[in-house]
Amino acid sequence: MNILVINGPNLNMLGIREPDIYGCSTYADLCDMIRAHAGRLGVSVTLYQSNHEGDLVDAIQQAYGKQDGIVINPGAYTHTSVALLDALIAVAIPAVEVHISDPDTRDDFRKISYIRAACVKTIKGHGLDGYLEAMDYLSGDLK
Repeated sequence: MNILVINGPNLNMLGIREPDIYGCSTYADLCDMIRAHAGRLGVSVTLYQSNHEGDLVDAIQQAYGKQDGIVINPGAYTHTSVALLDALIAVAIPAVEVHISDPDTRDDFRKISYIRAACVKTIKGHGLDGYLEAMDYLSGDLK
């Protein structure tokens, strides 16, 4: 089983950006956690991060025929990107939307998720562990 983990804008700034909301772990720490968990699950994982919407669309499209599941934290594009929604719909790969914080408890505009309609599950407010939960869900659901 192959899982693609996609992180959108500013997630490369983990540990620096608003640690009161996102914690003190870095993006490198997150990647290490994900790789270790993939090893425990016996799945292959590919990690991708970009601050550019089109690059994220390209990553989703390139997953077609290669990946069995997608874990995606689109960052701020959650609330604005029909392009990411359309890409997820086009490839029809089971996807889990992940948010480190719970957007529903924050600014009103953060309560809207365009990509949620194309996802089989949403995990929010579980910190970095949400990524591991998403991988567990996909691997259990798709094995």
